[in-house]
Amino acid sequence: MKFGGSSVANAERIKKIAGLILGFKEERPVIVLSAMGKTTNNLLQAGEKAVSCKVSRVSEIDEFSIVKDLHLKTVDELGLDRSVISGHIEKLEKLLDAISSFKEMTLRTRDHLVSFGECMSTRIFAAYLNKIGAKARQYDAFEIGFRTTDDFTNADILEATYPAVAKRLHGDWITDPAIPVVTGFLGKGWKSCAVTTLGRGGSDLTATTIGKALRVREIQVWKDVDGVLTCDPNIYENALPVPHLTFDEASELMYFGIKVLHPQSMRPAREGDIPVRVKNSYNPRAPGTLITQSRDMSKAVLTSIVSKRNVTMLDIESTRMLGQFGFLAKVFSIFEELGISVDVVATSEELDHVVEELEKIAVVTLLQPRSIISLIGNVQRSSLILEKVFHVLRTIGVNVQMISQGASKVNISMIVNDSEAEPCVRALQDAFFEGRDLTELKSNGVSENGSTTSPVFAL
Repeated sequence: MKFGGSSVANAERIKKIAGLILGFKEERPVIVLSAMGKTTNNLLQAGEKAVSCKVSRVSEIDEFSIVKDLHLKTVDELGLDRSVISGHIEKLEKLLDAISSFKEMTLRTRDHLVSFGECMSTRIFAAYLNKIGAKARQYDAFEIGFRTTDDFTNADILEATYPAVAKRLHGDWITDPAIPVVTGFLGKGWKSCAVTTLGRGGSDLTATTIGKALRVREIQVWKDVDGVLTCDPNIYENALPVPHLTFDEASELMYFGIKVLHPQSMRPAREGDIPVRVKNSYNPRAPGTLITQSRDMSKAVLTSIVSKRNVTMLDIESTRMLGQFGFLAKVFSIFEELGISVDVVATSEELDHVVEELEKIAVVTLLQPRSIISLIGNVQRSSLILEKVFHVLRTIGVNVQMISQGASKVNISMIVNDSEAEPCVRALQDAFFEGRDLTELKSNGVSENGSTTSPVFAL
């Protein structure tokens, strides 16, 4: 059971989550926690201020005071002894002092700094469970076998993690049964032995990794929304929960920007064939979203609509591509040499390099800003989907500039002008999920652009 920062944002939330966990006590749950509330952001800002000479003493850094006060207040309100976290607060202050003295914060130091959030939240939570009579034991992930690459701020979990974590947690349970409360987001570099982080949202990956290691029956990821939604609620406030997804569908949604789950978190669950259930800790009665290896797709059409904003489209045109083998291979080799992936956002400097190299073999047109609109669902019914999509977009005056079907067989992506992205998502949500008559969709006056038949790449 993994709980995010908003789920454990204060003492009241911690009490509610503890009560929720007690309902699963017979299931022998393993708990994974994020840092409390906005602690990770505050720690990063505190580190940046320590480097920038904006204060003469660490105690003057507002964000450090916010972190310190939040955790001490939480401990007091839960009736715990301050010694539960006082040692970590002292170490945190010393680390910020060191950062201030050296006027430098390396990626390695950054990971060490943000680790204090999870280390304190789990200690508070485990202490509270013990206080209310539910025997619990706190674990730092980097001390129980989470081995990672030394890519600080975005480390990958190594295979050696699975047997090591299983051995430690199983062994402790047999010797002295207690609910494990584990830090999310953290690991230990296999060469440096320093604390590493798994990237933003990495606590989800911690949970699925433990799930695979222990071969659990189900992994639950508790958020502050009613599961995975049909689209971004910031664009369409009445977005609906999706009851069931496959791992393929979930992975595509995460790749294209949905923030409910960590992009890599599905891999361990998929490999272990373990269902993942996304639930709302603020509304635990809601069924949430179940993610499994497969589901009945016979009646499925569209699952969700996602958008990736501010991308650049490259239109590549050359007579060399006509009847010539290897032209696209040359194009992709240029991307590879420059270390730029297709379908990711590139900086203007990187784009300049790409265009410079591509212009040696073709005429290149840079089209920006653009957005990718991705339709996740049963693309075996792509004719039905596209017929409806083009009807909807024609009705609101939007012209699709590029379309492609993903290799995963669950994704159809289109490129439109960036300013058209939100109207597109809202109109498609209405048509596919709300059952609105297309005549209700009025043109929003966006201009049409000619589509291209040349090779195009979204960056």
